[in-house]
Amino acid sequence: MRIGEHAARWSLCALAWLAALSLLDASLSQARADATLDKVKTRGVIVAGVILSGPPYGFIDPSTHQQVGFNLDLAEEIAHQLGVKLETVTVTPPNRVPFLQQGKVDFLLANMQWTEERAEILTFVPTPYEQSGGAAVVRKASGIKSWADLKGKPVCVSQGSNYTAPLAETYGALPKGYPSQSESLLALKGGNCVAAVHTGATVKLMVADHPDEWKDYEVPFDDELIPSDSVIWLRKGETDTAARLDGIMKDLYRSGWLVETARKNKLAVSSYVLALEAKLKAAP
Repeated sequence: MRIGEHAARWSLCALAWLAALSLLDASLSQARADATLDKVKTRGVIVAGVILSGPPYGFIDPSTHQQVGFNLDLAEEIAHQLGVKLETVTVTPPNRVPFLQQGKVDFLLANMQWTEERAEILTFVPTPYEQSGGAAVVRKASGIKSWADLKGKPVCVSQGSNYTAPLAETYGALPKGYPSQSESLLALKGGNCVAAVHTGATVKLMVADHPDEWKDYEVPFDDELIPSDSVIWLRKGETDTAARLDGIMKDLYRSGWLVETARKNKLAVSSYVLALEAKLKAAP
């Protein structure tokens, strides 16, 4: 056999071996992903990544110094349904996905709406817990009365926000990203932008419940930016965990727990959620 032919055969064998290793690694990764619930059961704890952006979703109660809000209640109920304890890790928009991918948390309840880009790198629980969009907080004297009025103007958002692209591409705004919602709102007050855009339920409740602090500000129009499903996020490939949590979510709708808990936390119950509750209650 010529040296060239011998080298070519070795090259083909090496490629075949690498392909086999790649398939094996993918298979092992899937097996590891599918073992997530077993690991949770073994340690008796499930770890939720939660974002404390303010009521109604998550915040620190000043009187008890405890984490409270709709997302905390939902995470606690998921742990209860699984028969394990809940541990929470506070995340921010820039670090929530890395924390999940690195295994620092088992799932995210962190005000992350479904987007195609996120679904490409993560797995999500199909049944949403809300459908929400962005709302703009502005100074009352700003003259801003619609999304179109933001054209060519700086707008504060959280880093990694799914509102960044439509603000820039659809309305010609100039988004400025900040590490958290609170920093974005401080930037608004400091005059670094003409509006701050965040989840509607949060900023609308903030302005309504704190009239002294936000007396000079308003949410001037009701239509929300790209209303999208708010879902629970998991590591890519965790289909077993997604299926188990999806079953829990459906049960929480059927029992009325989800809508009741939303109202308890002053989370406005959308027609979307009420329709989903009715659909699931009617299902066999």
